[in-house]
Amino acid sequence: MRSLSRVQAYIGRHLVVVAGALTLGFMMLPITVVIAFSFNDPSGRYNFTWSQFTTDNWTNVCGVAGMCDGVMLSLKIALLSTLVATILGTLMAFALVRYQFKAKSTSNVLVLLPMTMPEVVLGASLLTLFVNLKMQLGFTTILLAHIMFCLSFVVVTVRARLAGLDSRLEEAAADLYATKWRTFRRVTLPLVMPGIAAAALLSFALSFDDFIITNFNSGSDVTFPVFVWGAAKRGVPPQVNVIATIMFLVAISSVAVGQYIAYQRRRSAAAR
Repeated sequence: MRSLSRVQAYIGRHLVVVAGALTLGFMMLPITVVIAFSFNDPSGRYNFTWSQFTTDNWTNVCGVAGMCDGVMLSLKIALLSTLVATILGTLMAFALVRYQFKAKSTSNVLVLLPMTMPEVVLGASLLTLFVNLKMQLGFTTILLAHIMFCLSFVVVTVRARLAGLDSRLEEAAADLYATKWRTFRRVTLPLVMPGIAAAALLSFALSFDDFIITNFNSGSDVTFPVFVWGAAKRGVPPQVNVIATIMFLVAISSVAVGQYIAYQRRRSAAAR
């Protein structure tokens, strides 16, 4: 009876950890399959069953016609849309949190609409807008569409960071005769920067892997997700898994570098 109670107590103490580990393992399972099959040499057109190990997919990443062009196009659009959406979204977040103006509550609701609207509806609506404006579908329309839906995520992320900001720190800087610009540059911006960085990374990921809205407004331009969708009809090449693995490693490396920098800052601040 005592041993049973010990087992129950042990399970109770470690239940959350075990559940978290199992959930994380379940989430990582598809990524593990993608990484493993990037080293597969399929016997047919479809990279669905393991055949034999090879590194040719990594040494010949651009061996599939049009794939690397699609990757470069997706990277250009993701970088530009992230830059524009982060700047505009950060300014909007500051306006919504720090200032009072008419229709502020309406603006808060409108910011959330692109996030809550189904992507099919959003893509079709943007296509209708561009056609009525007689715009040629292609790079420009994809970029405008991505900026539009990334903007909402930036505003929400940065606004959450600003809402939790201690205003007494800025007041202390003002008491020390710091100008508004100096206070913003030396106090406010460093405190808000983690939220801005998180919003930028989220925008980049959303833009790079978007398919539905891009498919509506791409015209003849082919981004990487559109290429994968088209290739799936005749067999997805294993080089697609290589690109996915590289993007995953880049994302993990970015997070690791950010955590390391934050750790070093905390360590140096504690040493003072």
